[in-house]
Amino acid sequence: MIDYINHNNLILGIVIRYKFKQDGIEFFTPDDFSQQLGYMNRPKGYIIPPHVHNPVTREVQYTKEVLYIKNGKVRVDFYDEVQNYLQSTILESGDVILLAYGGHGFEMLEESEIIEIKQGPYAGEADKTRFEPISKENVRLN
Repeated sequence: MIDYINHNNLILGIVIRYKFKQDGIEFFTPDDFSQQLGYMNRPKGYIIPPHVHNPVTREVQYTKEVLYIKNGKVRVDFYDEVQNYLQSTILESGDVILLAYGGHGFEMLEESEIIEIKQGPYAGEADKTRFEPISKENVRLN
């Protein structure tokens, strides 16, 4: 199962649920995303030919990040680009999310281990603007 979180014609997030399974290869991100998210399921003996990636100049304007929930349970809160709360979703062990646009915050609903992948180089605090989270009583689960 794949969930797209959209707002004003922008993809805020893409969730690949741990139960998702299909044969072959599929990419869930548009070609112009600076972070690409795909899935592969190949049979034993399938060969991906050896290759190198060519140096290609790319321009990155927004940090996109991928989180893999190794274990635990996490609520993700989504905000628009001007920090208005939109909705929330729950991620569980094995889920993967790409966070593309808008804002986001998290609450660990259980002890959680998360692996994060994003573009570099890291710009430190210049990379983000922090703001107050939604109150628990105003959370809307999708």
